[in-house]
Amino acid sequence: MRCRNSLGPIALAAVLAGGHVAAPAHADQTDPRLDSLFAELDDAESYAEGQRIAEKIWSIWYEHEDPQVREIMARGQRAMESRQLAAALAAFDQAVRLDPDYAEAWNKRATIHFMLGNYEKSLADIERVLALAPRHFGALSGRGLCHMKLGNPRKALDAMEKSLAIHPQQPGTRARAEQLRDRLGERDI
Repeated sequence: MRCRNSLGPIALAAVLAGGHVAAPAHADQTDPRLDSLFAELDDAESYAEGQRIAEKIWSIWYEHEDPQVREIMARGQRAMESRQLAAALAAFDQAVRLDPDYAEAWNKRATIHFMLGNYEKSLADIERVLALAPRHFGALSGRGLCHMKLGNPRKALDAMEKSLAIHPQQPGTRARAEQLRDRLGERDI
């Protein structure tokens, strides 16, 4: 799932968090597969090609070696998808406590905070995601969405542009960036 042009809660969750099943290894932001995937993503010429590559990146980000963490993340994802936000938050809180270096647990928690309207908490979690995974285009888009909600269009645009610099084939993010440029009276560069 990905957010296209809608900011509905499930689409928003997808922008911030992905929507993948846990895999059997730990997400390592220095994973050798990522560099080539990010190079391919930058060169993607269509939405479909970009999404195919982005899905592979999300799969790597979601990986974790601990079966307990994988189960907690799956439980949190199911709760989020069924709009049981308190249960989802509790699960992602637990995942963050078990592995504070697992970027995707922070990203999922940021998603839930956004869905609950806790934009400052979401931003704090996004900063942790980006400290662990600086190329996390989903977290960068999420940062932009938070700043939009907080009335900071310049910061929102900066975050959206950083996300698009990493993953240019994001129509929803591109549309929001264009709206922000119009609002700020800027031209697309």
